[in-house]
Amino acid sequence: MKKIFSTLLILIFTLPVIAQHYPESQTDGKYYTVNGAKLWTVSFGKGDPLFFIAGGPGGTHYGLRDFDTLSSQYTLVYYDGFGRGKSDTAKNVTEYTLDRDIEDLEGLRKAMGYETINVLGHSYGGVVAQGYAIKYPQHVKHLILANTFHSFIMWQENDDNSNREIKENYPEVWDTLMKVRELGAISSDPIHQEIYGKVPYGFLYAYNPQNFIAHGRKPYPNGFNSKLYYQMVGKDGDFIVGSDIGTFDYRQQLKDLKMPILIIGGRYDRVAVPTMMVKYKEYCPQAKFVLFEHSGHNPQVEEPEKEFKLIREFLSK
Repeated sequence: MKKIFSTLLILIFTLPVIAQHYPESQTDGKYYTVNGAKLWTVSFGKGDPLFFIAGGPGGTHYGLRDFDTLSSQYTLVYYDGFGRGKSDTAKNVTEYTLDRDIEDLEGLRKAMGYETINVLGHSYGGVVAQGYAIKYPQHVKHLILANTFHSFIMWQENDDNSNREIKENYPEVWDTLMKVRELGAISSDPIHQEIYGKVPYGFLYAYNPQNFIAHGRKPYPNGFNSKLYYQMVGKDGDFIVGSDIGTFDYRQQLKDLKMPILIIGGRYDRVAVPTMMVKYKEYCPQAKFVLFEHSGHNPQVEEPEKEFKLIREFLSK
């Protein structure tokens, strides 16, 4: 999903879990060395491990801490991927790849000593989760794909739909953007990102934007790595997807997965758009598919009780 909106994740997620004294993301974790890099991991709870993969690409685990209440039944494993948050960063941006993210999850599983894991991937994290389940199915107990993408075709539709919505509803922003693009600016240029930032996060990502009002959260280090983002989606990736995101396609492989699969979408998601989300019923017919009627891109924020109940029921099977 677009970098400019992803950067706001560290500000807008509500965290009632903080009041319940769960571990602190910046201090109460541990480093594991995986594929030559130190990955920052925060893990707690009891029961089977549930690994969370954050979106972006370029986001940290911090925006997923709304899932903390699941720790009463599962051991939650949050981690900052390579190049994100408190984890090591690459010396050369070409080290950031989808394959690396998949292999890092496998390496972290081994380092933590788990034979099988439950995996929840949100947004771009679901792209990693699907790739991992296809490559390492023997190590995936349950697979949860939340507001994610099955192919570069779907990601391109994200770009097209987001830009269409901005053009129609924020014409003054769109006109400014077109002027700088006519002068040669592309998505990865700071001026381009600055103009995109004038569109409120909730416009494309929420059912009710009031659910995404900042609550004074602490800043998180390297909260979004834009260099990583544009390396993986392409230098003009907010208009035309390229690089790794411009080539991935799981549509023909999903039907062969044998583990239980839960796929979650949001009716008002203008990023992982419903017209493409429902295609999962065709590509992955063995999965349980649930579309949240009062959510955008983050049901864990807008309909948490419903989503957490669904996840508990799914993981108990």
